[in-house]
Amino acid sequence: MRHRLDRSVAEVERESNKWARVANRASPLMETLGGVAIALVVVYGGYRIVDTGASPGEFVSFIAAFLFAYEPAKRLARLNIDLNTALVGVRILFEILDSPPSEARDDDKPALELATAARVEFADVQFAYRANEPVMRGMSFVAEAGKVTAFVGPSGGGKSTVLSLLLRFHDLDQGVIAIDGRDIASLSRRSLRRQIGYVGQDVHLFRGSIRENIAFGRLDAGEDEIIAAAKAAHAHDFITGFPAGYDAPVGEHGHQLSGGQRQRIAIARALLKNAPIILLDEATGSLDSESERLVQDAITHLTAGRTTLVIAHRLHTIMHADRILVVERGAIVESGRHDELLCKGGRYASFYRVQLKGQELDGSRDEERPEAPPAELPREATAASR
Repeated sequence: MRHRLDRSVAEVERESNKWARVANRASPLMETLGGVAIALVVVYGGYRIVDTGASPGEFVSFIAAFLFAYEPAKRLARLNIDLNTALVGVRILFEILDSPPSEARDDDKPALELATAARVEFADVQFAYRANEPVMRGMSFVAEAGKVTAFVGPSGGGKSTVLSLLLRFHDLDQGVIAIDGRDIASLSRRSLRRQIGYVGQDVHLFRGSIRENIAFGRLDAGEDEIIAAAKAAHAHDFITGFPAGYDAPVGEHGHQLSGGQRQRIAIARALLKNAPIILLDEATGSLDSESERLVQDAITHLTAGRTTLVIAHRLHTIMHADRILVVERGAIVESGRHDELLCKGGRYASFYRVQLKGQELDGSRDEERPEAPPAELPREATAASR
């Protein structure tokens, strides 16, 4: 990476030097031409005064006018370079302003209105990010209203794509995604996303205060509602621990907070939004045990009475889900509750045994890790004991 960076810097330096040489070539040229022109004028003026009897005052006036015109003429010679330099930024700005939106506006379509938890259905959904490389291969399932539906499976199987398609970040190649029997393709994106609360593994917080970031869930929320949401998300205690409290800045992208703190603020934001559909994309995947316990408790408050779709790699976080779907190669290969899937002895049971074995190995390593070797042992014995 250092080599690539040095090469890029050297290339930029070379192009900048080339541009500087071209840009400053006009100045010495104009200086030379100006000096030659003044010399010619002096010679010609002397000739007029000596041979033709012209008055010295006319000569001085002409020389003064010529010198006053010299500097503007030099600036005029650089006008084209300066103008093109300034227009580069303007040209880029107008390209951005004139670029078409990434999503077509569809506010004229019917709005999705949900008063309570909704039933989500995928029917023979097929989708591919690139041609001839399908990600969804006829996926069909139903997430019942007010229930927790969890997705497990190997990476690249299409779990996160399920949430992206439900949020209409992409359009289907084939099939139907319906909420309470209404095809989401016939609904406006804005109204659809208003009914969905999303908490992902990578939480994005905007630069500002904690209060502002929670209030993004619902801009007209009052102070009491923001505090209530923070308490339900187990965020109130650490927020009040800051000297500025809810006015404490989170920093750029929330980097002044820990991962668990950012997750709980995101959950508080989702609680404040009070959406009937909740999407959780590995919301506890990168947290330590203590933070995971607090976030998991906050998620329990968030999902109560709401239709919830959860993506999880840590199976112990979705053991109590109402339905678990095993996703492989863009299709549902198994479905059922935790105990039912273990009894089947299929793919879910295999995932569970692998994770359980990994946890046991980690625990045994912790138990077998020896204390510091005695000082009198030789180095070879110490290495062997380790």
